[in-house]
Amino acid sequence: MMRAITRIRRRGGGAGRVLGAGHRSRGMQGLAAVAAGLLVCCPVPAGAHVLARRPPMGWNSWDAYGKTITGAQFRANVRWMARHLRRYGWRYAVIDAGWSIPHPLAGGARSGVLTMDRHGRYIPTPNRFPSAAGGRGFGPLAHYVHSLGLKFGIHIQRGIPAEAVRANLPIAGSPFRARQAVDLNAPCTWDPHNDGVADNAAGQAYYDSILRLYARWHVDFIKVDCISSRPYAAADIHMLAQAVRAAGRPMVISLSPGPTPLDKLAQLRRDANMWRISNDVWDVWRSQTAYPQGIANQFPRLARWAPLARPGHWPDADMLAIGYLGPHPGYGRARWSRLTHAEQRTYMTLWCIARSPLIIGGNLTRMNRWTLSLLDNRAVIAVDQDATDDHQVLAHHRFVVLMSRPRRAGGRYLAAFNLADRARVLRLPWRALSLPGRRYRLRDLWRGRTLGVAPALRVRLAPHGSVLYRVWRGAASRR
Repeated sequence: MMRAITRIRRRGGGAGRVLGAGHRSRGMQGLAAVAAGLLVCCPVPAGAHVLARRPPMGWNSWDAYGKTITGAQFRANVRWMARHLRRYGWRYAVIDAGWSIPHPLAGGARSGVLTMDRHGRYIPTPNRFPSAAGGRGFGPLAHYVHSLGLKFGIHIQRGIPAEAVRANLPIAGSPFRARQAVDLNAPCTWDPHNDGVADNAAGQAYYDSILRLYARWHVDFIKVDCISSRPYAAADIHMLAQAVRAAGRPMVISLSPGPTPLDKLAQLRRDANMWRISNDVWDVWRSQTAYPQGIANQFPRLARWAPLARPGHWPDADMLAIGYLGPHPGYGRARWSRLTHAEQRTYMTLWCIARSPLIIGGNLTRMNRWTLSLLDNRAVIAVDQDATDDHQVLAHHRFVVLMSRPRRAGGRYLAAFNLADRARVLRLPWRALSLPGRRYRLRDLWRGRTLGVAPALRVRLAPHGSVLYRVWRGAASRR
């Protein structure tokens, strides 16, 4: 059933230097998908497995394709990810918004047609995702992703399709119809095509119906939009979490966009695995507007949120808008990331020291060597994946220092940042960073070099630049 309910805008094109598109890597067919942690998305008894035990790592289509990605383009990115990044922990491959739009670049009414089933549930449009034909949905595509040892995710929108309400379609697996599940007073303020879902039995039945469908498709990750701010939709978050539990398949629940209210932490830890701490972040250093946000805007937010991260529940600083953002990015024209190399390294360093989920936004099939160097450094990734006690220890004169503790062995991770527009030298005694002792060994994790023993922290930082060290006393591990 085809329903006209959405409009989108055309985006531009671009070009850049290419490392090379990947191809299907041999020996990966038939592998079972592997996740960092398994089974449930809510608090569980001690000793039980936890979904998203570490911050999720992966790729999302929005920054490169906006609403336009096709099944063939998605498979090409997944193949590249499996071949080049899987070994470093990158697992989730997520199709963002627009997968039900048959003609996302067409003008007029054709661009507003979405595909849904007879129960008012959006389904992938077969002209862009041919494997979805015959009612198979995303099942075949998920199987392909799993065969490469990766995990499959999709974007969804809070609410129920307005057209399903107008037609009063039956809700699958229940005695209810769409008009019994709708809350006309709670639409998404920036997307009028879905109505709100009522906090009642019929509303829960609708969310249960879509999550059962996603479970049949073998979805591992759902990014739920228009739910964690403007306004914070507490009832919808809880109903969706209940629906995931009832569906019987572990799925990471990622809430978007931000800023998510800090005072909702108790519910977030109960009902979500990731939640956005800001509006969308794009390839700008600092923003003076609400949208988009820049890298520098995230420092004070991560200082507040990072100490609150827990296994299974992660404050999310948003995607990594690095590499080639095209052919049809969700914001602006196709381009290579406008951030300098120093700013891109600061981007990755800040996300890792604050233990944000790491979700690549750039087009993987247009990868260049510089961008890949940000993604395949095991020592840097370990700061994000295998640390604790992340916190800010200094914010003064536009210098910022954050630290955390490796879970294994000794020492500390230390990230120092220069937020100024000119190069500067940071000099600090170790006691200013609450480190006991007078001499520390340093290892530069980006360069993979041990720097020897230092009586103080002294480092020259480029404009908007950073360093990421492991520091330790005596003969502690240098890993």
